Amino acid sequence: MQFRHEVKHEISNLDMLILRQRLSAVMIPDSHARDGRYEIRSLYFDNLDDKALREKLDGVSIREKYRLRFYNNDPSVIHLERKFKQGGLGYKDSALLTREQAKQIVGGDIRWMAESTDEVVLGFYSRICSEGLEAKVIVDYTREPFVFGPGNVRVTLDYNIRTALRCTDFLNTGCITVPIPGSPCILEVKWDNFLPDVIRDMVQLGNRHSTAF
Repeated sequence: MQFRHEVKHEISNLDMLILRQRLSAVMIPDSHARDGRYEIRSLYFDNLDDKALREKLDGVSIREKYRLRFYNNDPSVIHLERKFKQGGLGYKDSALLTREQAKQIVGGDIRWMAESTDEVVLGFYSRICSEGLEAKVIVDYTREPFVFGPGNVRVTLDYNIRTALRCTDFLNTGCITVPIPGSPCILEVKWDNFLPDVIRDMVQLGNRHSTAF
């Protein structure tokens, strides 16, 4: 299990424009990006007490969350992702789901999961049974990803963040989502054992603070 350093900052649209110019001068776009960006739709799961959300906002050091995700409005490839956080370190693993499997999970039919041999699917099944996890919120956004070899650095700019109101119809690409108030942008920096000075200097934006979003 390879944990990575992870830092997030909420930034302004002007900050994003500045960073885009800086980063593109030194880093390269992620190979999965189309014209330097891609669209993400995620469906997050939580219990009736919003345990995962509260732990994130409260800064609980060790926590875990699950989400479904697909890219570029294409639900033919769906990822079930499990995210671990320990302090400022993060680790993610995932499993591929069929469209029907994802539909069953969202609808509460999880019997098939008990027969799976995939560790992520079984872990999710266990949490659903023990904590009552259920589909809670859809989040859509645009991501611009940049990578840098030394330190295995990945910097992302997320914007056009939208959410569905009381809708968890994850597979409906026509599901209406609305912009988050204030039109925030999110800067995220990830690296392995060291963050090169050239990248550290480029992402400095004055009095920005790491934040839960």
